[in-house]
Amino acid sequence: MVQHRLLDIAVREFSLKGLEGASTRDIAAAAGTVMSSITYHYGGKEGLYLAVADYIAEQMGRDMIGDPALDEATEPSPADARHALHHIFDRFINKMLSVQTGDWSLFIVREQTNPTAAFERIWSGMMGRMMERMVALVCIATGRRDAKIARIAAITMLGQVTVLRASRASCLKLLQTDDFEAEDIAALKAQIANNIDATLDRLSAEQEPQ
Repeated sequence: MVQHRLLDIAVREFSLKGLEGASTRDIAAAAGTVMSSITYHYGGKEGLYLAVADYIAEQMGRDMIGDPALDEATEPSPADARHALHHIFDRFINKMLSVQTGDWSLFIVREQTNPTAAFERIWSGMMGRMMERMVALVCIATGRRDAKIARIAAITMLGQVTVLRASRASCLKLLQTDDFEAEDIAALKAQIANNIDATLDRLSAEQEPQ
């Protein structure tokens, strides 16, 4: 289908070159169609860029749909909340290291540094829901009632994972390798899990008297 081919190619072009640098002529040619297809389906380059954001949000949602860790219908115990956080971050690490999701990860990184209307479309999908769920789980796991502290904790937890994509080249240089090996990934997951537990333990110990 022409639209799917356009979107798949546009994700890569926009992630590498941004909105201004990407060429709709090149995107159309790579998709085996004419530029008028982009105008017809999306109204132009800006419309295609927003459609890519919607496409990425849809992909993220499809990957996470039905995940019990994101179930907001019931409130887990503190122990289960901690387990759910570990589960979410384990999946998040896999996404940050996956070659398959590399292009849309780079697209999101670009939008993080210079957000446009496209970022709002991504945030309103699974990304925003997942991050708000992280905050709720931090509160449950630690007994903290101050959501602001939980949000700051979630930011620091996220940072140690997003660096694997945003600073991929530097991470590989530090590991003295050309790609993340299985043992590297296992060690990274273990260290990040330890860091998450340390953060949760500290917040639990510092919680205000009930």
